[in-house]
Amino acid sequence: MLLWVEFFLCAIAIVHSGARLSKCGDIIAEKTGLGGSLIGVVLMASVTSLPELITGISAVAINNVPDIAVGDVLGSCVFNLFILAALLDAIHRPLPISTSAHHGHILSAAFGILLLGITAMSIAFPQYNPPLGWVGGISLLLAAIYLLALKLISTYEKKQTAKLLQELAEELKYSDIPLRRAALHYALNAIVVIAAASFLPKLGAEIAAVTGLGEAFVGNIFMALTSSLPEVVVSIAAVRMGAIDLAISNLFGSNLFNIFILVIDDLFYKPGPLLSVTKPTHIISAFSAIVMTAISIIGLTYQADKKVLPWGWDSIAIMLVFVANVVLLFLLI
Repeated sequence: MLLWVEFFLCAIAIVHSGARLSKCGDIIAEKTGLGGSLIGVVLMASVTSLPELITGISAVAINNVPDIAVGDVLGSCVFNLFILAALLDAIHRPLPISTSAHHGHILSAAFGILLLGITAMSIAFPQYNPPLGWVGGISLLLAAIYLLALKLISTYEKKQTAKLLQELAEELKYSDIPLRRAALHYALNAIVVIAAASFLPKLGAEIAAVTGLGEAFVGNIFMALTSSLPEVVVSIAAVRMGAIDLAISNLFGSNLFNIFILVIDDLFYKPGPLLSVTKPTHIISAFSAIVMTAISIIGLTYQADKKVLPWGWDSIAIMLVFVANVVLLFLLI
């Protein structure tokens, strides 16, 4: 019981400080003129994915539980897409949320499929992940593709949505909050999130041992759910204030950054290439995230004009894949 109390206390701390951290990041981006630029994209991605980053580093560098680190990242990718389907589409009325989003998200979604596919292949065939020092060669490939994705997405946004981003920046003003205060609050809340997230791998390993669920299942479900909470808070707030594209880009962008976190985790994991020592069970989450992203691309392209109950047909399909993912992970414990 004490383990679960500690786990939920960490989750509450991440939600509370994660929400404040996101607002501070938005203020800093506006005050410094970074909103909509490549640096702004990196800033916001690192804000909402900070729990995954700290959890992963703590898991591999301190607690030596690589399956917790990989499961947290891939499970978070699945949860982010589930958030898009189950929560955001439900509160967006009256049309499906994919109908109100611009096609530019397809670019980041497609890069997400590419990165997830390479990650799954590396886990399935570790013999094709040659070590360069202690880091896997595949990790360097993932890093290169991630940087290319940021470059192309940034270029696309500048060409296609410069006017929209300028109008949004003009609407989101924090004239009464000085930059120094925002930076201080950003740092303080970041410390809270880092502290809470650093406890998660040890708690996750203990929960896996006590319950018998296994580190892969705990990482893909419990760790991923907790570390995805900032994305939930930020995205719901964005949809409620009408910033649909901001909410969707936050989730797809977080998935891209999540895969880059695997590269960082690999740097901190000294025994060898991280993706070569983790269990094949993680392929299920990677494949589920690929299928869910592909369905999202179909929804963004087709843009249905009606919902089935509170959701569009694409969101229902994504939720079914999510359920199948959880069931398969549980059956393979």
